Amino acid sequence: MPHTLSLLSRLRIERLVWALDQRLYDLPRRARISTRREVRANLVAAAGDVGAGQALRRIGGSRQLADSYLTAELGEGPRHSWTAAACFLAVVPLVLNYVLSEAASAFQHGITVQDPHATGTFTWNGVSFLQSGMTFTFDQGHSTHAGGAWTPMVYLLWLAGTIACGRLWRLLPLRRPHRRHPAPTP
Repeated sequence: MPHTLSLLSRLRIERLVWALDQRLYDLPRRARISTRREVRANLVAAAGDVGAGQALRRIGGSRQLADSYLTAELGEGPRHSWTAAACFLAVVPLVLNYVLSEAASAFQHGITVQDPHATGTFTWNGVSFLQSGMTFTFDQGHSTHAGGAWTPMVYLLWLAGTIACGRLWRLLPLRRPHRRHPAPTP
């Protein structure tokens, strides 16, 4: 007996498709989009046959479904993660710039605490190994500063941390298992 697909049923299907899509970000974009379309079409067809509730129960949760798609596409075992790499890549500059800015601000405030009407040029070596030296120019207690750029070592650590956090060495062809497309059986 065919079932009509109500708005609520469509929303329940879209919720599962959205949740699945969120878990498939490590797949290539085309594979993720085609998977999303395939699951949606299958769910709509199944909901027409057995009802949306039964179709959603049969497919299981989005986590198990995502795991099966990721395993089929990328193989079993630990995999790389573009999401983790992107998070590390985005968050580290924010945190590091905040910390270095606060350190420079502390140096600046230290000078104005000693002499609220300081005038002259002061240099600070910065945080060792992380930034270049800074020059503070004071005029009647008001200051400007220059310098404080990241050192090349910070860029190297940032790159290494991104690779380590996203486990990107698993993208190397030698490490990737060859089971994406099994041979057809006669």
